[in-house]
Amino acid sequence: MKALIFIPPNDYKDETLKIIREFFDKWRVSYSISSFSNKECVGSHGGVCKLDINTSKAIISDYDGILLLDGKGIDQYKIYEFRPLLDIINEFHKRGKFIAAINNGIKIAARANVIKDKKISLPKDEETRKLVMLFRGIPSENNIMADGNIYTIKDSSKLDETLPELLGHLGIK
Repeated sequence: MKALIFIPPNDYKDETLKIIREFFDKWRVSYSISSFSNKECVGSHGGVCKLDINTSKAIISDYDGILLLDGKGIDQYKIYEFRPLLDIINEFHKRGKFIAAINNGIKIAARANVIKDKKISLPKDEETRKLVMLFRGIPSENNIMADGNIYTIKDSSKLDETLPELLGHLGIK
């Protein structure tokens, strides 16, 4: 299993990335961290992340899916409107690869128009809730929701509880 982890160029949630890295390393999930930046990304708490690959250069066939992290940078940079990323997500979807989104990262999946008729875990953020409804996702109050190849986690503060479930859905034991 190999995942492409997408983070905003700045103001991604450092703690989300830290927990995901710990779980992926523990469960032997290979991953590449990417963004649309040519330099290091800085998290909302000052963590610096060196990228493995620029998202635009990622070869989709090299990955089993994409994980969209959360953070203020998604809104700050309007990542959910960035057409090259939305096209990449659509290609993952067309190929039946997993698309996982955390908290306001769900906005990106919604805007990529891959959530129609899928159960989507709704974060507290009102704008994300509106986008899920607009793009015809089926709202769920569960913290984690799996529907087909779409996985959503509404609260990144509970990743210690939800990541094992996500990995189980992906067939990683």
